[in-house]
Amino acid sequence: MITRRRFFTLSACALACRATAAPMVWEGRVLGADARLDLRGPKELTQGVLDHLRVVLHDIENAVSLYQASALVQLNHTGQLQQAPQILCDLLRLSRRIHAATNGAFDPTVQRLWQALARGDDPRHAAATIGLDRVTQDARSITLDRGQALTFNGVAQGFAADRVRALLQDAGFETGLVNMGEFAALGGPFRLGMEGPQGQIGTLTLSNSACATSTPSALFLAQQSHILGPQGQSPRWSSVTVEAKSAALADACSTAFCLMREPDIDAARKALDLTRVFLVAPNGDLRRL
Repeated sequence: MITRRRFFTLSACALACRATAAPMVWEGRVLGADARLDLRGPKELTQGVLDHLRVVLHDIENAVSLYQASALVQLNHTGQLQQAPQILCDLLRLSRRIHAATNGAFDPTVQRLWQALARGDDPRHAAATIGLDRVTQDARSITLDRGQALTFNGVAQGFAADRVRALLQDAGFETGLVNMGEFAALGGPFRLGMEGPQGQIGTLTLSNSACATSTPSALFLAQQSHILGPQGQSPRWSSVTVEAKSAALADACSTAFCLMREPDIDAARKALDLTRVFLVAPNGDLRRL
């Protein structure tokens, strides 16, 4: 099922591997989520890929995790980084692109608002810090406006899924499905069930593409959906699933689209070259774009 779950699984098969080949397995935590990696293929290939995967995921966590000491935590604490990791810079640039296409519905500067609601504080002061246009970026230097903080929780898991898929492809794997709540398919087809608040709403087949689903009712903060409107918007849809070439794009857009009107979603879909969008209305109606 395609749901917003907090775990990461990966299964992949190397070129010409036998279906009965014993998998090599790694388990751990990635971006605050349980992770399990299963690879089938020649031992010398799978061991090398697992070793490289650990490095890739470690680099992403060191750059943008909010669950451990990272460059992002340091940036939020000090307000400035002179030599930000390339991963952090890349995610900020991608966020700006999506922010522009969604008319600001995707905005990583909502972190202070998230923290205020989680603590039960008055959110008005935190809401006043929101505004991606107030974050400056010059090559590897990033500066936040006074009181601001960033979160990439709406895009980092998809970004990680894209990096893992690329690693598998470069290593010679023919098929693989990365699942981090966001799915990235190498080869295919992979048939997945789409699930909304009331249960399964349809199926989706992925081949060399990615998808993500966001459900506003999955988590509440102070009686408010965890999907926070940067301009005070409330969610308009019960569930949104986005298929795109990139899991990072699908991840961020599924979140932003929960807050947007259908014509604006369709405009963003075209601007970002997304493959398909599935919207579940509060009455349960399913709409496809």
